[in-house]
Amino acid sequence: MKMLLSLIALLSAALLASTAPPTCYSRMLSLSKEITESFKELQTSKAVDSCVKMLPRLYLDIHNYCVLAKLREFVAYPRCDTVLEVNELKEKARSLYTILISYCRRDLVFLTDDCNALEIPLLPPTEWS
Repeated sequence: MKMLLSLIALLSAALLASTAPPTCYSRMLSLSKEITESFKELQTSKAVDSCVKMLPRLYLDIHNYCVLAKLREFVAYPRCDTVLEVNELKEKARSLYTILISYCRRDLVFLTDDCNALEIPLLPPTEWS
């Protein structure tokens, strides 16, 4: 009986741990990955307007101080305002920028200020070959 109660308590604790609200840091990280993936999909989409090919590159690393300038540059890009997907992506980028500079500025540590690293992202070891 004690074993069953212990198992129930352990499973309950695991369920509670997985339903914890996201932290500010986890929200920034997930949103930056979501934006980067959406941008990649937009660039490779067949139904892409020609202006999308001219958009500034959008690889985001929230630990790089240059990400703030990268987000500002992307949001302020004057072209492609008629493409719905680009407008949605700009809104996500604007949200991430707001989160970075106001809500979560104390939760983030910038590890580098290498702006070139945001232009040519390094591939993870599994993608090199």
